Amino acid sequence: MATTTNPSTVSSSRAKAKIVPRNLFQRFVFWRVANFEKKLGVSLDECRFMASVSTRAFFKYAKFGSISGYHRALPADAYHVAHLVAAQTEDCGTCVQIGVNFARKEGVSPEILRAVLARRPDQLPAKLADVYRFAESVVTAADDDELRQRVRGHYGDEALIELGIALAVARTFPIVKRTLGYAKSCSLVKVSV
Repeated sequence: MATTTNPSTVSSSRAKAKIVPRNLFQRFVFWRVANFEKKLGVSLDECRFMASVSTRAFFKYAKFGSISGYHRALPADAYHVAHLVAAQTEDCGTCVQIGVNFARKEGVSPEILRAVLARRPDQLPAKLADVYRFAESVVTAADDDELRQRVRGHYGDEALIELGIALAVARTFPIVKRTLGYAKSCSLVKVSV
């Protein structure tokens, strides 16, 4: 088992410096994490911590990344509106920034992203406002069946399934970060579009 520093007792940069790979395989994993950080535009210190303590758990966790972003029936703008609503609910700035970065790569307009980040669904087109309000009702356990039916009418059943996956996965990352003590830096992030 690796010797690591508890991230809640030191700054994130010091915790990162204390976590070193123990073998060639972990060195490869850390290299992959570093490459993914460049792609996402944010730090993934929690992944290094996880990989150093339990590579097996890290690879299970990484599977969430492979389903994050999955949408086929749900248009990119609707997917990202829902994803960002869920990430904001968990109050994780770095996770929201990752969502914004991916949304921008998929062509979602800055105006839509700004409206979501400002929590102004009234500034969104009608279909996206329905997605925003429905996503908000799901993550707050309000369960608005009328909104569910409207979203289903706009996009169909397959898209509704994809929306559920988007909401669940968007909340997973901040919860794991908070559990490990790496969410302390989240509140310091100023999200940019």
